[in-house]
Amino acid sequence: MTGYVARRVGVSLIQLVLLSFFAFSLIHFVPGNPVATMLGPRATPSEIRQISDSLGLNQPLAKQFGLFLGHLVTGHFGTSFTFSQSISSLIAQRAVPSLALIAYGLIVALVLGVPLAVASALRAERPLDHGIRVFTTISFAMPTFWSGLILAVVFALKLHWLPVSGYGSGFFGVVQSLTLPAIALGLSLLAVIVRTLRTSIRHVLSLEYIEAANARGLSTRRILTRHVMRNAVMPTITVLAVNVGFLIGGTVVLEQVFQIPGLGTLLFQAVEQRDYPLVETIAVLAGAVVVFLNLATDLMQVVLDPRVRPGVRSE
Repeated sequence: MTGYVARRVGVSLIQLVLLSFFAFSLIHFVPGNPVATMLGPRATPSEIRQISDSLGLNQPLAKQFGLFLGHLVTGHFGTSFTFSQSISSLIAQRAVPSLALIAYGLIVALVLGVPLAVASALRAERPLDHGIRVFTTISFAMPTFWSGLILAVVFALKLHWLPVSGYGSGFFGVVQSLTLPAIALGLSLLAVIVRTLRTSIRHVLSLEYIEAANARGLSTRRILTRHVMRNAVMPTITVLAVNVGFLIGGTVVLEQVFQIPGLGTLLFQAVEQRDYPLVETIAVLAGAVVVFLNLATDLMQVVLDPRVRPGVRSE
């Protein structure tokens, strides 16, 4: 058990280093000079060279990557070229709207997905099951920006129930402004939850101890809540952890559509301005969240399910 945990942590650290390398490398392949973009078209070559020297952009890439890794380890991410502000403070300011949107979208997906998955599993291969699968497939295939625009047109522009864009103040203002993008984000994840949980529930329902519970006269509700769900939910949690990266990517587009001042909007501005340290830091932190959640899910699965522990044979 201890060896397994050590191996998984080691693999996660290697993933973080590789992620940092690719984030650092890819942004440097983007055409354009960040200093020229920052100074404008009237900047002279000597001015560009002088500013580049002061920012360390003329140093060898290997040295720049070493400094970048050092910033990541110490937690001091440097200063943004575009905003002339500490990257740590920028991320702290913009992280709350993005995290709130992801959490809200996940809640929407679970509130809609769990009942649909249960209904689909209990009515397998019947019209209700087919209808739910068609609906979730359509919601999954529809891009988040498109579903977000449709929701905005219907509920904001036509019905005037919710704001069309912006980020409100106060708890209820924030909830109102995030409702439409959260629904769009939740719908994109709905198929993953419904398909995974439906399959797990059907598998658990076919096991012998469920048949024994039925034979004892236990109600369907009690069997579902006390026996089926707690054994069927783990694969869904694992799949959700894997899809956190998809949620983070979805927020980048939705924040642009609904003008939410989160990390997605900040990342878009940083890429547009070729703000190397800001883009690299946001990309690595987002990837680190995915790596950490996958690690936590693996370790939680080992703790909760003895059958998947290393060295344990399933009969």
